[in-house]
Amino acid sequence: MEDQEMQLKVRRVTDKFTESMYVLANEPSVALYRLQEHVRRSLPELVQHKTDMQSWEEQSQGAIYTVEYACSAVKSMTNSSLYFKNIDGLLRQTISMKEQISSSQGRRKRTMDSGMPKEGGEKHSSGM
Repeated sequence: MEDQEMQLKVRRVTDKFTESMYVLANEPSVALYRLQEHVRRSLPELVQHKTDMQSWEEQSQGAIYTVEYACSAVKSMTNSSLYFKNIDGLLRQTISMKEQISSSQGRRKRTMDSGMPKEGGEKHSSGM
């Protein structure tokens, strides 16, 4: 009877040991299978996210360039206020000179009209 009990106990121990060895031997395979399954499911989504991010980066770079260009244009405009003041002064001088020319031409025209002989009047002839 002791012999049968001993055989039963040995059989249980060896079965448990065999089962443990089987689990330990197959555990890396199961883990790798789970990893491969996870990668297969999630990789297409990750690739899509990557391409979306690259597209957004390109759009952002374009927007950044546009903003930087606009900022430099505004800075250039603020630096050009001196030139606009100079142009304003030159335009005012030009308008003033034009008014002077117009008024002197008006006076000259009036004096020419009064000094010119009327039709039928005497004309000066040269030495004949």
